Amino acid sequence: MTQGKLFTDRLYRNAQPIWNKNHQHPFVQGIGDGSLPIELFAYYMKQDYVYLIEYSKLFAIGTQKAKDLQTMQKFSHSLHSILHFEMDLHRKYAKEFGISEEELEQVKPTPINLAYTNYMVNVSLNGSLAEVVSCLLPCAWDYWEIGKLLKKQHHHQIKSNPYSHWIETYSSDEFGSVALWLIKLMNQLTEGTREHELVSLEKHFQMTSRFEYMFWDMVYHQEEWPL
Repeated sequence: MTQGKLFTDRLYRNAQPIWNKNHQHPFVQGIGDGSLPIELFAYYMKQDYVYLIEYSKLFAIGTQKAKDLQTMQKFSHSLHSILHFEMDLHRKYAKEFGISEEELEQVKPTPINLAYTNYMVNVSLNGSLAEVVSCLLPCAWDYWEIGKLLKKQHHHQIKSNPYSHWIETYSSDEFGSVALWLIKLMNQLTEGTREHELVSLEKHFQMTSRFEYMFWDMVYHQEEWPL
């Protein structure tokens, strides 16, 4: 790695073509201006709930692969927060859109959701701690970027937006703190790492960033199994 350059700067720069597509997606923009049909948002909430269950497993894997107690505690705390607070907030928020807890628990992942989460879990189980972080980071980081962008773009109408809670949540410093910690950890883990290993990590980062776009597109079109 080039002296004085952070690996996450490179990840951020090279992911911009994908992330810009995420930010411009009609589903994301529909959340921002409040024009997204409620039924599309309800569909998203259900699939996102299933996604979160699998995403949380990466923090459990990170706890197991961590080399020091402080990092173990960080991963464990994040896992606890998702399972006991974020998912509870998800259930309460879903209820506002007419989605019961029973409905959430019965949701089956779509092909894109299943492919996305299986990719992350497989890489994390079989890879290094840095590979775990490379899969965790795009979702945490780009959701924060989206939240801040939408709040900035639509601040004048945020109070009347039916999705204001979503925007406020993902633009918050509290949510961003997870992304910032993962960014810091990634840079620590890749200090002095050889280029071919960095290329592999960036491949996972780019792949999960692409899956993020595919997830937005999937919920926008309400894609299900063909048979």
